[in-house]
Amino acid sequence: MLKVKEVMTTDVVTIQGSAPVAEAIELMKEKKLRDLIVEPRSVEDAYGIVTETDIVYKIAAYGKDPQEVQVHEIMTKPCIVVNPDLSVEHVARLFAHFHLRRAPVIKGKLLGIVTVTDILRQAMWWQG
Repeated sequence: MLKVKEVMTTDVVTIQGSAPVAEAIELMKEKKLRDLIVEPRSVEDAYGIVTETDIVYKIAAYGKDPQEVQVHEIMTKPCIVVNPDLSVEHVARLFAHFHLRRAPVIKGKLLGIVTVTDILRQAMWWQG
């Protein structure tokens, strides 16, 4: 059975919650990403995630200045995270149930991110 650790992306870009949204936008454009993982403020804190959808729905749609809004104001936190040892099938069901497109992969620390695209790339099992 295929595991998340076999399909996840390990090159994860993170940002601080105190950063302006404009910085997140520039980082996403530069790295060609649709999301950034938001670093926890302390070891007890949870990871967050900010997506292009958050920026469109919460900044652009209201004409807000992305220089004036911090990432923590629009991010999702805590976000659903997955264990690298979960099966891809299990994570696909989790994504379907919660209408997710991506989730950080964490086991003690941030190891990667798994997306619907990662799952789809590996989904050629039906083609033998």
